[in-house]
Amino acid sequence: MKTFGYTISPDRQIDYDRNNKMFRDYLVQSEPTILRCIACGSCTATCSAGHFTNFNIRRLHTLLLRGETKGIKKEIEKCMLCGKCQLVCPRGVNLRNCILEIHHSLEKFEK
Repeated sequence: MKTFGYTISPDRQIDYDRNNKMFRDYLVQSEPTILRCIACGSCTATCSAGHFTNFNIRRLHTLLLRGETKGIKKEIEKCMLCGKCQLVCPRGVNLRNCILEIHHSLEKFEK
């Protein structure tokens, strides 16, 4: 076969149907207020850990709801559990409990 000097690159789109949604479903069941989030970014703006590291709770929330769990454990350990995010949330999402549930569910699903 003759080559023309180029190759076909693989798709870069994300197939959300292939992601494992068990983790997300467990989190929603244990802390249903997470579904109220409108991704306004107030939590990220006031995050103490976010000022000193690259921790972004809004990005973490988006990844979790998509079912993308790669690297979450390392990311979630940056949270200081200060509760500022919960105080400024306009929708009343219990973010501290969400973080704690993520910790517990990581232990549950990693085994």
